Amino acid sequence: MNGDSEDDSTLPSPLSALQRVRRFVFGPPRDLRDRRVFHRLSVIALLAWVGLGADGLSSSAYGPEEAFKNLGEHTYLAVPIAILMIATVSIISACYSRIIDRFPQGGGGYVVATALLGERAGVISGAALLVDYVLTITISIAAAGDALFSFLPAEWADAKLAIEIFLIAALTTINLRGVKESILVLTPVFALFIVTHIILIGGGIFAHAPQFPAMANSVQSGFETGLTTLGVGGMLLLFVHAYSLGGGTYTGIEAVSNGIPIMREPRVFTAKRTMIYMASSLAFTAAGLVLCYLLWEVQHVPGKTLNAVLTGQVAEHLALGGAFVVLTLLSEGALLVVAAQAGFIDGPRVLANMASDQWVPRRFAALSERLTTQNGILLMGVAALAALLYTRGDVSHIVVMYSINVFLTFSLSMLAMARALVGDRASGKPWKAQLALFAVGLSFCVTILAITVVEKFTQGGWITLAVTSLVIFSCFWVRRHYRTLNAKLETLYLSLTELPRAPEATLAPLDPAQPTAVVMVGGYSGLGVHTALGAFRAFPGQFKNVVFLSVAVVDSSAFKQEGAVDYLREHTEANLKRYTTLAESQGLPSAYRLAVGTDVIAELETLCLTASREFPRSTFFAGQLVFQKEAWYQPILHNETAFALQKRLQLAGHTMVILPIRVK
Repeated sequence: MNGDSEDDSTLPSPLSALQRVRRFVFGPPRDLRDRRVFHRLSVIALLAWVGLGADGLSSSAYGPEEAFKNLGEHTYLAVPIAILMIATVSIISACYSRIIDRFPQGGGGYVVATALLGERAGVISGAALLVDYVLTITISIAAAGDALFSFLPAEWADAKLAIEIFLIAALTTINLRGVKESILVLTPVFALFIVTHIILIGGGIFAHAPQFPAMANSVQSGFETGLTTLGVGGMLLLFVHAYSLGGGTYTGIEAVSNGIPIMREPRVFTAKRTMIYMASSLAFTAAGLVLCYLLWEVQHVPGKTLNAVLTGQVAEHLALGGAFVVLTLLSEGALLVVAAQAGFIDGPRVLANMASDQWVPRRFAALSERLTTQNGILLMGVAALAALLYTRGDVSHIVVMYSINVFLTFSLSMLAMARALVGDRASGKPWKAQLALFAVGLSFCVTILAITVVEKFTQGGWITLAVTSLVIFSCFWVRRHYRTLNAKLETLYLSLTELPRAPEATLAPLDPAQPTAVVMVGGYSGLGVHTALGAFRAFPGQFKNVVFLSVAVVDSSAFKQEGAVDYLREHTEANLKRYTTLAESQGLPSAYRLAVGTDVIAELETLCLTASREFPRSTFFAGQLVFQKEAWYQPILHNETAFALQKRLQLAGHTMVILPIRVK
């Protein structure tokens, strides 16, 4: 009678008022039995450009401005800055396209550094990415507030922080519904930004086309004056200083390679096309804005961004100029809100990868009934709110904090790929051109990182370094805890491998009328074996049957491609068969029942209630880790499924025994 236990005749329980509200806000559960569910959640290149590429494109709202402002009166350097911006975007995006080729399942900084530089470098990159994605949300929303309040009445400025808090809360909510839904809602905003900024930049450059010769002479004379007053070294230092502090321009490029798992097959092709879309649009927008600042002699105006000042000047020469200003700044602010999506998409994904590798609590790999990494999304939202409140939404402050970790991750990825290419020399694959590409990319990234840290250490840089160091320390501590525990459980398993077998005899078939031990197990491990044997030893001779229950838990590490759920189900069933073999070796007739889902407690409750109807004289057993010294962090690092399930079964009138697995 071994097999699944999906009792279709069982009617679902009515939803409570709270559950109905939750379902209205976040949407109904996904159907894991639908083999097309992964396809329906994945996105094509155009939507990936919206959800991930928007992070890079939106940085044009604050990156070029920071670079131009740091030129001071030496605005003639805007021309080489614009050229170098195009080159930097092209080189970094080309590097990440090669990373996509090498890591077709997702090549974010954590994965690349771990695979090519080792676990220690990987956790440094992963921790930097986590802080980075929190600040992605914060800076995007803060810059959105600046853009929107650049055209709103000045007396409304006091409401800016409250609006930004609301936007983060709203984005957290729609991301809990699912990635694809959140992208579809925001796509029209992205399209409006593209159209208005093509008009702004194209019109801004075209309107000054007749003055290009005069502008060229002005730039040349500016260079000559700069050489006289600053010297070659001084001018070079100023140029590199402005270029580096405008590093926020390039901060979203990695999001595409890290977001490959959400993309439609063929994923490598989709990801590389998305990278082309993003790099082309970012290079055009960032360089075009810097040139327009120069051509229109844009000056800082209190309460307005440089983009707002530029838009106002260009709009004076357009029909319906006032409406154009509102639409352009509204689209820019809205795109920045879209860009915060990268933090909500990729941040939880990095957390899930690190949870699978046991660097962070395992609960961050869990999926909700909507198949979203719910815990990671909530953490990103809460941390972004904290960063927003700390900085009071000051973009100049946030961009420094943000850029440091971005370029730390970029640098580690470039170094990792360069090292791997050197190792590929003996393979016969072409490597010299790619090595040169990554060497140039590494030099750019290290330069920006070093100058940003040195120049802005006291203006927010130290906070980023301190928080990132704390995250790294926490990751190593969590990993050590899990490894110590795993070693103890492995010892427990080895002590149970040599079990005495019952005398050879023909087993009686399962008799539902007889007392039955219903044992909840996970994978085949010392924990599960100890639980099963503990039930037999605690009640010797009491039970005539044993039924094993298990849930194939679909988490982010399992849900990566079509067919993954079927594989997980088969793997869980194979483990259950090992448990039935164990029970039969002890002379007990046995069976198993399994379910597939994201909520282990809800699925186990359903399995238990179904088993209680099939075997009326059931007693339920589950194992629970019990530590010799209780600590506040243990409920965070370990689930308490047994206790939660015991309460539910007791309310239903059933007996459940929790068997302790003691750990020193």
